[in-house]
Amino acid sequence: MKRYRWLIAFAAIATIFTLVAADHADARAGRGFSSGSRGARTFSAPAATPTAPRAAQPLQRSTTQPSTAATGTAAAGQAARPGLFGGGLLGGLAAGFLGAGLFGMLFGHGFLGGMGGFASFLGLILQVVLVIVVARLAFAWWQRRNQPAYAMQAASPDTGAARAAPGALGGGFGGLFGGGAAAPAGEPITIDKQDYDDFERLLSDVQAAYSAEDLNALRSKATPEMVSYFAEDMAENSSRGLVNQVTDVKLLQGDLAEAWREGGDDYATVAMRFALTDSMIERASGRVVEGGTPGEATELWTFRRSRGGHWMLSAIQQA
Repeated sequence: MKRYRWLIAFAAIATIFTLVAADHADARAGRGFSSGSRGARTFSAPAATPTAPRAAQPLQRSTTQPSTAATGTAAAGQAARPGLFGGGLLGGLAAGFLGAGLFGMLFGHGFLGGMGGFASFLGLILQVVLVIVVARLAFAWWQRRNQPAYAMQAASPDTGAARAAPGALGGGFGGLFGGGAAAPAGEPITIDKQDYDDFERLLSDVQAAYSAEDLNALRSKATPEMVSYFAEDMAENSSRGLVNQVTDVKLLQGDLAEAWREGGDDYATVAMRFALTDSMIERASGRVVEGGTPGEATELWTFRRSRGGHWMLSAIQQA
């Protein structure tokens, strides 16, 4: 046991350093989480950019709830998916035939032994053929009778079936929960130099207001949802007797991932790599207890503005 003591001690030291590094990574505005809302694209990943070439983390905290429409579509697809032998009467007969054969094999009578021998097998085949013929004739008659109604329903733009067609082709949440569909449609918008200047300014202003624990300043720069997350993080720091101060923020590289319009709101998701000095400071003494050295971070910030209003931070995602 003594020979392994140094391995145990080394593992313990490595664990401590890992925990300290992870805790430091959760500092700065947003604490290294992915939080907020991106409108209809909340549950779809932003497009990759040179600044953030890898997929962004999904939003871990968000007041936006997934639509039940996609869940209903997936459930309907699973319910409508036929079994091994298809659905309906023919599937039941085929399954019964296979089950009887396996039953015979299990009890040593061979595959056909469970049906009373070869004669019974031929009789069953004739019955199955007759049932198939009758079922196909009945289905063809029913289909011809109802075909005009189906054609009229599909052509009418006011029917529920016509409205549901896009969802059947893959609506949902951009594949994040397994859908594999594209992001919800939104009218693209143009982002100009003034917008980029606003994004860079908000990067510094939000970090400064967060460091000062100034919720009033944050309310003018971020959505109420994001302000609530900042307040929660500040309260947690306060319970530990700490304050998170982020200084020397400077944008190093940034590019647009996507920008779109939803109703009266504009959205823009921007990948930003920025320098910063992230410090956790003891409130009572002002001593730096975590961080305090210059570093870099890469995040995707989503901004939202109402028509005629100014941009506000709506979400932060880790690259």
